[in-house]
Amino acid sequence: MTSHRTSLLALAVAAGGALTLTLSGCTAIQEAFSQEITTEFATANDVADRWDTEVPWLPADATEIIAKEKPDGEVAALIAHSPSLLDPETCVEVDRRSAPTVNVDTAPDVYGHARVFACGTWSVIPTDDGWYGWTPNSADEMAQSPSSGSS
Repeated sequence: MTSHRTSLLALAVAAGGALTLTLSGCTAIQEAFSQEITTEFATANDVADRWDTEVPWLPADATEIIAKEKPDGEVAALIAHSPSLLDPETCVEVDRRSAPTVNVDTAPDVYGHARVFACGTWSVIPTDDGWYGWTPNSADEMAQSPSSGSS
């Protein structure tokens, strides 16, 4: 009977440990299972200095930036606080034909937007206090972007 209780206690401790790791939001474990990497940046300059993915549409005054990407960096999404408008030499409003394949938790529902700003390989929508963008966008969106080189 004591051996049985010891086994049950060990099982309970192991289960509790696993539950604690799960509930604690351990980033490394979450990223290992989701194959997505989340990075936070204080400013737009911080993004330019530390992130390998180019974000040509990001306003210079952007702050509180959260980026999520696949390990190859080819698929990404980014949300930022900024009172600035997007640069019309970089972005143009078009019909939405894409949606992010990685999502930032606090991002708005892109399916509620019929139009997006096409900014090269990025599509961008407004948020309550800034912008949310994802890459890659569709070939149609990219072709209409002033920064794509094909318009």
